[in-house]
Amino acid sequence: MRIDRKTRVSAVFLTLMLFVCLFMPAAAAKEAPTPQAAAVFMADPESDFILYQMNPDEQRYPASTTKIMTALIVLETVENLDELVTIMDEDFIGVEADTSKAGFKVGEQVSVLDLLYGLMLPSGNEAANTLARHVGGSIEGFVELMNKRAQELGCENTHFNNPNGLHDDEHYTTARDLYKIAKQAMQDETFQTIVSTAQKTLKSTEGNAGRSKPLKVYTTNMLIYSRQKPEFYTYAKGIKTGYTSLAGYCLVAAAERKGSTLISVMMGCEKPAGAEQPLTFSQTKDLFEWGFTNFKNMTLIEKGKVIKQIEVRLSTEDDKLVLVAEDDLNGTVPSDIDLEELNLTYDVPESVDAPIKAGDKIGSVDIAYNGIEYGSVNLIALSDVTRSNVLYYADAVEHFFQGPLFRFLVLLLIALFFVYFGIIFYRGQMKRIRRKKMMRSKEARYRDYDRRNRP
Repeated sequence: MRIDRKTRVSAVFLTLMLFVCLFMPAAAAKEAPTPQAAAVFMADPESDFILYQMNPDEQRYPASTTKIMTALIVLETVENLDELVTIMDEDFIGVEADTSKAGFKVGEQVSVLDLLYGLMLPSGNEAANTLARHVGGSIEGFVELMNKRAQELGCENTHFNNPNGLHDDEHYTTARDLYKIAKQAMQDETFQTIVSTAQKTLKSTEGNAGRSKPLKVYTTNMLIYSRQKPEFYTYAKGIKTGYTSLAGYCLVAAAERKGSTLISVMMGCEKPAGAEQPLTFSQTKDLFEWGFTNFKNMTLIEKGKVIKQIEVRLSTEDDKLVLVAEDDLNGTVPSDIDLEELNLTYDVPESVDAPIKAGDKIGSVDIAYNGIEYGSVNLIALSDVTRSNVLYYADAVEHFFQGPLFRFLVLLLIALFFVYFGIIFYRGQMKRIRRKKMMRSKEARYRDYDRRNRP
């Protein structure tokens, strides 16, 4: 029987694949990259699990990544994002010709939402000043809001002096603090939409100061700018770039892949001579890829999983109650984690009294790993447990005799006993005293009688 050429090729290919699967070693976990940056911080915002950090608390100039806080304050303060704001001359104070601008003109009336697009995409410094003036009443008033919010977010090494990030010696933050700010901002859906937008045509405005066509703005974040660019990253979700000569190139970025979300902060990067883009984009891509490869978001505690057993009292059916997890708990952990290494801290009683219904909350368990707390899950009863009336009443009697009421009654009886015998003793004493008095009185009368009748 002849085997045709196509069949022989397929057989050889399958043999090679089988050999590779059986004898080639499994791919080892990639080593962590070494970004050429002054400070780096990357973590999972769901659990704050830190995947990578380098000089995370070193105070550095944030440049235009400052605008993340600016946008956060605006979104938390302004209720109507369609509200129009007039661009004024004062919004351009300190905004030099060679700094980034969105392209707004004095006299234009622009919605707060479009100002936010002008703030976050092209990194418009005039947009930052306009929003600050509108929300805070002045730049100084808005900066106070920024510093107050930073303190509320736990940013211990941050101080803002302006809303745009232009250089100021007293305007600084850290990679860790920028992560905290970005994490909070990314909880706002409008912020997410803005920072993940590559380009946006802004609405025509009233009093458009002679503008002939609508203003179109483009993001400076090359991770999302264009699929045709090598810096593009499929899983990227924004957020913000920044640059000054003293700050270097900065990038705060977010990415989501297979249910896992990561936020990366890179500060103080350089742009190699002749390069079109700074290292922030390629290095952030490498960091994300390393993170998604070596860490994964997984279910640490599964809903319905048996977690613990405790004793049950007052039941003849069961002497143990099975506790199960009420919900799933997910978190980002090393890909090779052994779930037995999780640290579980229980908050449950040693025993419970029947009756118990399935689904009753009995306690909770806190889950942690390597010093990171992932959260708490309620523990509920797996099944019903009925109460035995005989055991219930026997227990009630036992508790009565062991309880404070019974002890009080015993003490009361003892006290009454002593009072009663005290009264009897007292009365007896009084009777004896009266008898003695009577006897002495009789004796005295007898002696007196004898004296009178003595011859």
